[in-house]
Amino acid sequence: MRRRTGGEALVDALAAHGIDTVFGIPGAQIYGLFDAFATATPPLKVIAPRHEQTCGYMAFGAALATGKPAVFSVVPGPGILNAGAAMLTAFGCNAPVLCLTGQVPTGFLGQGRGHLHEMPDQLATLRTFVKHAERVDHPAQAGTAVARAFQIMTGGRKGPAALEMPWDVFTQAAVTLPPSPLAPLDPPPVDDRAIEDAARLCASARAPMIFVGSGAIGTEAEVLRLAELLDAPVVAFRSGRGIVDDDHDLGLTMAAAYRLWPDTDLMIGIGTRLELPTWRWPYRPAGQKSIRIDIDPAEMRRFRPDVAVVADAAAGAAALADALGRNAGPDASRRQAIAAAKAAAAEAIQAVQPQMSYLSVLREILPRDGIVTDELSQVGFASWYGLPIHRPRTFLSSGYQGTLGSGFPTALGAKIACPDRAVVAICGDGGFMFAAQELATAAQFGIGVVTLVFNNRSYGNVRRDQVQGFEGRIVGADLDNPDFVRFAQSFGVDGVRVDTPDSFRRELKRTIAADRPALIEVAVERGSETSPWAFIHPPRPDGL
Repeated sequence: MRRRTGGEALVDALAAHGIDTVFGIPGAQIYGLFDAFATATPPLKVIAPRHEQTCGYMAFGAALATGKPAVFSVVPGPGILNAGAAMLTAFGCNAPVLCLTGQVPTGFLGQGRGHLHEMPDQLATLRTFVKHAERVDHPAQAGTAVARAFQIMTGGRKGPAALEMPWDVFTQAAVTLPPSPLAPLDPPPVDDRAIEDAARLCASARAPMIFVGSGAIGTEAEVLRLAELLDAPVVAFRSGRGIVDDDHDLGLTMAAAYRLWPDTDLMIGIGTRLELPTWRWPYRPAGQKSIRIDIDPAEMRRFRPDVAVVADAAAGAAALADALGRNAGPDASRRQAIAAAKAAAAEAIQAVQPQMSYLSVLREILPRDGIVTDELSQVGFASWYGLPIHRPRTFLSSGYQGTLGSGFPTALGAKIACPDRAVVAICGDGGFMFAAQELATAAQFGIGVVTLVFNNRSYGNVRRDQVQGFEGRIVGADLDNPDFVRFAQSFGVDGVRVDTPDSFRRELKRTIAADRPALIEVAVERGSETSPWAFIHPPRPDGL
């Protein structure tokens, strides 16, 4: 035992859980914590961006890219609210992100006297969008509180957590015990009877299809084995992309999978909310059966399958494959149908221009293990089906939250966590401006993200919706932008403008090779992009 301040006890516990980097902005309530970052042995590296939302997004990007917990710290009240969008995004994407924040001094707790940054019941606010939130009232509690947060963040369905500490406790010294991580939470055991029921459905299926989400990351071998036993294509919407390589015979984008949907008689969901087939696609084939393998029992209420297997995705998929045994080898006619769907979709999506031309260049130049953040933009939407993905955790999305402005700061966190890999942020001009000031962060810390800004001088999707759905009345959708090249250069960031796929190829190759902060502005005529939505919300086929 030794005497430690509250801040030091928190940092000791972070180090015991393998944390060596924190994304944060110091402020009065958390001075004691940031001083502890500096005085630790070894010191924790602090990456300080220019806005609290970026602290959260950078931790989010690091967690998505590695699968490991990441930590950020901001002041309470306004700081928490500024970072709230990132925490909500982490909640939606099942990312283990820990927020450390402050509180009013102990003597002011619950008084409502208007102390600096005071928020009525901050913990209650946090608990609406994190898995776990707790106050640490004494330095001796810090080690256990951090261990509990890590255990909950990484157990079951992963997600964010938050710890707050009163202002004075960060510098209050007390005797503390050495921190010790808690054992991981046990996943639910695989139910043999459910597996038997699932195996019977699989055995009777002619044309099954497997859907995967972020809950299936880490189960690549098990998913592929099951898919090959069933001759079942594997489809991911956003977060599960790369679990099966798009180059594999059975790896399908949503555009290709929809062509096989009318004949699909069994839907198997593994670690996914099944957003794509249960409500984005306009119908389910008559008589279709369903199996879900998911660690979260609540998912079985949200969409009730014919067979529910509540289990870790890898264990459930492996048990189902074991129950099926061996097949006689690939079914030639089934594989031909899948190949035909892939080829037809690859041709059809070329109509989405100019997005597909630029995405084709991006895929050509980006290494197979390179990381992309999608951002909400016309090119970002098209990337969900138009950019082949080869490995999990290389396509980082804000998921169902669709948080405009998240792409660039998320990419910064991914690059910090994966410094030896190429990282590219796909941004529209509107979304980029939400965090454009973080070019300063990229320059200061040498974060070699290549940021693509597709500049159509508008919120392109909003503008199209207003033109098509509201008699052409455009309200708040057209934008006046800075000169993005000069803007980047003012921060010491390499900036260049292109307007053709060929010039984009040249500059993208150069900037990825340089591994320095860079911005490529792609000039796009306002309103010129083909809508990407025909392959995301596809029409119902005739006769169905």
